[in-house]
This record gives sequence, structure tokens and C-alpha cells, in this order.
Amino acid sequence: MKDVPSILGTRNKLCYYGDMIKLNLQLPVSVFKEGKHFIAYTPVLDLSTSGKNYEEVKKRFKESVNIFFEELVKKGTLDEVLENLGWQKVKKRWSPPFLVSQESQMFQFAAS
Repeated sequence: MKDVPSILGTRNKLCYYGDMIKLNLQLPVSVFKEGKHFIAYTPVLDLSTSGKNYEEVKKRFKESVNIFFEELVKKGTLDEVLENLGWQKVKKRWSPPFLVSQESQMFQFAAS
């Protein structure tokens, strides 16, 4: 294992294992139920997936995040995409946008 200086912040880590890259990320994830399906979404990657139950959506979401980062690294667009998603690079480390609040609010409006 060749450990590379982290480019993803203190809680996040990018490591190389030969030709394989290992990422350890802590991301905010929301899970919604829509009808019979569950939806997992993270605003810091603008990434979502669905599943038939909670366990399946968690598994699929993990796979989606892995594929997302594998493709960014493969295409050489990691820096560009993270910057466009609002991540900030400080001293060669990437930090995702900080989720300040997630809450339900009541909205009323009239339409004609």
C-alpha cells in the first residue's frame, strides 16, 4: 500500500493500492421513500440512486459513489468536477461543502 498525502480533507482520504485507488469519505446522505422505492442523495456530489429497500439503496449508493470517483480519476477530471460541485482545495486537500442545516419547512402559496 502506498499512502498518498490526503487530498480530501482530514476525515477523507485518498490512497493508492497498486493500480487501485481507495477513498475514505464522510458525506452527508439523505434517504427518502418515494412510493415503494427508497432514494439516497448527497448534495455534495449531486449524486443519487434508488433501491427497493433501505439496505439495497445504501448498498447501491456506496457503489455509485465508488463508480463516480473511479471515473473522475480515470478521466483525470477529479479537481475540475469537485471544484464545480463547490468543494474547496486548501493545501492540496479537498473539503466538501459543509451542510449547515437540513430541515422541513412549511410553504403556502396561491396559484390561479
